[in-house]
Amino acid sequence: MKEEYFKWYSPNLSREIEMLVFGHAGYPVILFPTSMGSYHENRDQGLIESAQWYIEQGLIQIFCPGSIDKDSFYNKKIHPVHRIQNHGWYDKMICHEIVERVRNNTPAGKVAMAGCSFGGFHAANFAFRHPGYVSHMFSMSGAFSIKSFMDGFHNDDVFFNSPEDYLYGLNDHELWNMDIVLGTSNLDVCLDSNLKLSKVLSSRDVDHWLDIRRDRMHDWPVWREMFPHYLSRIKFK
Repeated sequence: MKEEYFKWYSPNLSREIEMLVFGHAGYPVILFPTSMGSYHENRDQGLIESAQWYIEQGLIQIFCPGSIDKDSFYNKKIHPVHRIQNHGWYDKMICHEIVERVRNNTPAGKVAMAGCSFGGFHAANFAFRHPGYVSHMFSMSGAFSIKSFMDGFHNDDVFFNSPEDYLYGLNDHELWNMDIVLGTSNLDVCLDSNLKLSKVLSSRDVDHWLDIRRDRMHDWPVWREMFPHYLSRIKFK
């Protein structure tokens, strides 16, 4: 299985960013780490290995960028307006420095987004904010509101980065073309968040799969089961 390491200076973040890429060809999958996770977390926790067959067959190529959560949502030393502003620059980096460069690797001209836990938030938020770029969104135990990180602060940037809020008014037709999976469990600490987002999507008649697994915790073992299952939904040719 081919593995490549990339490091570059991001003009959007005004800092260096690191990323691992797995595979030699195939449908591009952007895979986010969990809260404050590094670019190598998904490899270290076995999530990449769970998708090894798809990678070695040249069906998918997985891009694992690092997060800047420590400088955005989890940075209590700065005002919430700067936390959400920093996340906005991260969103631009993902869009302009990764997605726009790899989305034409396949005829679809789109990418798949995936992530576990807070990575599920990143996957969903990017997909719903940029539906024209995203064909599939696989969230595994994600949560979909950032209000708890904002200490009561609210502005348009906060609103438009909380999918369970802004999806009510989103009318981009590409949203209805996206394959959306909300993976969770009856024991998942994020179960309620997934139920709520599913209700929002249903209210907009957006087709999606709410996958509630039984007796599994909010942890890597169930995510390693989910990820290859969800990848099978991609039409590779």
